[in-house]
Amino acid sequence: FFIMVVPDCEMGANGTFLFGDYGLEQNPDSEKLAAIALSSADSFRLLTEKEPVVALLSHSTKGSAKHADVDKVVEATKIAKENAPEGLLIDGEFQLDAAIVPSVGASKAPGSPVAGKANVLIFPDLDAGNIGYKLVQRLAKAEAYGPLTQGIAAPVNDLSRGCSAKDIEGVIAITAVKAMAEDK
Repeated sequence: FFIMVVPDCEMGANGTFLFGDYGLEQNPDSEKLAAIALSSADSFRLLTEKEPVVALLSHSTKGSAKHADVDKVVEATKIAKENAPEGLLIDGEFQLDAAIVPSVGASKAPGSPVAGKANVLIFPDLDAGNIGYKLVQRLAKAEAYGPLTQGIAAPVNDLSRGCSAKDIEGVIAITAVKAMAEDK
């Protein structure tokens, strides 16, 4: 996943988001996508000390399109909700605007506790995730910390070939936080 910090942004957790999975699972099935969503919620909570609001993304919001790709996200959402800890806000399938823009979320997914409030964005496949993080990093001038791994016995992280010295510092700090948390 990536921790994305978007300057001057009121969406997410004051501009902070977790984007997952953008780098390891090429085309996760519903079960893997659900596991990514739940692990990402834990990672977001650990690294930001804020409550995760998890949206599983699609090109459809709440049945607006029919396709096998949408079905995968719908099923992943169902699995994730069944396995989520009490109180975790998790929902899908959402188009990006319905997930992070309050007015759009209220219009496209009325009644959803996540719509328009998400800070953890789960992309349906590696293509979407990789394009999404680079688009936000370059056009919104966001700080992109990662790639960061989860679900591995020890903190192991990577860096993009296009990273800056500041990116390296950020990933080192995040890796240290993860290592200290695992020692507890």
